[in-house]
Amino acid sequence: MRLEIKPSALIAVFMRSFLVQGSWNYHTMLGLGFAFAMLPGLRSLYEDNEDMLEKSLKRHAEHFNAHPYLIGIALGASLRLEAEGAGANTVRSFKTAVRGPLGSLGDSLVWATWLPGVSVLALALYWLGLPGSMSVLVFLLIFNAGHLGLRIWGFRVGCSEGRDVGRKLQAADLSGLTSRLRGVAALLLGLLVGALLGAEGGLVSAGLLWVLLSAAGFLAGLVAGHYAWRPAAATVVLSIVLLTTWGLLR
Repeated sequence: MRLEIKPSALIAVFMRSFLVQGSWNYHTMLGLGFAFAMLPGLRSLYEDNEDMLEKSLKRHAEHFNAHPYLIGIALGASLRLEAEGAGANTVRSFKTAVRGPLGSLGDSLVWATWLPGVSVLALALYWLGLPGSMSVLVFLLIFNAGHLGLRIWGFRVGCSEGRDVGRKLQAADLSGLTSRLRGVAALLLGLLVGALLGAEGGLVSAGLLWVLLSAAGFLAGLVAGHYAWRPAAATVVLSIVLLTTWGLLR
């Protein structure tokens, strides 16, 4: 017999998913946060069975790790399994199976592609003449639209697919989406370089020293950039540091 979860409890679980990193630790990693997010749904399922509520909560507080923006997939699917009356070992096996893929997919899509890509876009717009405050606003709107959309989609998929969520992820082809976004990010990086070189107050007018430093940075990235940890993200961070330093020294 499948139990029903109240819509208000599902909304509460989703809202709590934003806080899963609040209790991160080396022992359970996101486990405590995962259990905290699951609690409204578990209460809705086991409101008349305190023993089952306690056991399921302890089970979900065990070690678990995934990307925080994709953890909604695991939350929704785990709730679906609980509602279907799946055994403790089934739930544990499912969470063990999805944590690695959700972590690697999220790191590749969000930290190494979406975040640096949107950052490069905002920097390019600034160097093309958009006021700094507007460039920051563009970054916040676009980045958060993407990350919130990913969270909502993931939670809905988890709740609807349950243990079959893997097939939905395969059909969604997040790896292919990551590759396409990386191509767009590369184009934006070229736009940023052009803006830095040609804009008023850009590197060309900054003097020979900055031109040489930029050339050296480009060559270093060309030769050894692929060895860097999350190279796209590292490139953006380095660019921001250099630009900030330049602005302070001018």
